[in-house]
Amino acid sequence: MKLSKLSALCFAATTMFAASSAMAWESEDGAHSTSASVALSTDYVWRGYSQTDEEAAISGSFDYAHSSGFYVGTWASNIDFDSDASMELDVYAGFGGEFGDSGIGYDVGALRYMYPSEEELDWNELYASLSYSYFSFGVAHSGDVYGSSETGTYYSVGFDYDLPYGVAFSAGYGYYDYDDDVSDEDHQDYRLGLSKEFAGFGFDVSYYGMDDDGEDAYGDTADDRVVFTISKSL
Repeated sequence: MKLSKLSALCFAATTMFAASSAMAWESEDGAHSTSASVALSTDYVWRGYSQTDEEAAISGSFDYAHSSGFYVGTWASNIDFDSDASMELDVYAGFGGEFGDSGIGYDVGALRYMYPSEEELDWNELYASLSYSYFSFGVAHSGDVYGSSETGTYYSVGFDYDLPYGVAFSAGYGYYDYDDDVSDEDHQDYRLGLSKEFAGFGFDVSYYGMDDDGEDAYGDTADDRVVFTISKSL
């Protein structure tokens, strides 16, 4: 069963690689651009726990960007958790740039998580982040986290560093501050990853984990795990 599912995902990935080859575009003056990506992963891990019941995932995105810093896009993946939903479709819009020549980058925007076969799970989130040199800090807030009509705020810090031979190292830590009606305990997650571009593809291997409270809340889907991803940006 797992083999046939993986074969189907590989076929879908191959189809998406071929179909998206014409999606990248930039206007003559450089003011407008579009891009697309597709990825095949051994798991879809979001903020520490699996969204595919520890199974493989295929995801894809399409984005439009303006030279002013405005962008809008969409991202989708298969999912498998305790519901009838089998697909997550996200839409987002935001504005990003740099404060003068300070080297401090910023990004603010809004995102909607949608589950077409179970729309009562849909919810919105506002996000903002700052970055400088190797470091980044982000905050994401929702007044309707997981479609619960309750609040949840996710704080994250990241570190990214280029190693020799074109290998990139990344690390991250996240803290989810929930309303008591969402979860009795707040959750923490962490990740370590290595990535490299080769022959036009991106290769990533990442380690994910959660604290005991997260593992108590999400069970096996929050166990420590290593995820391998191959991706193509166009």
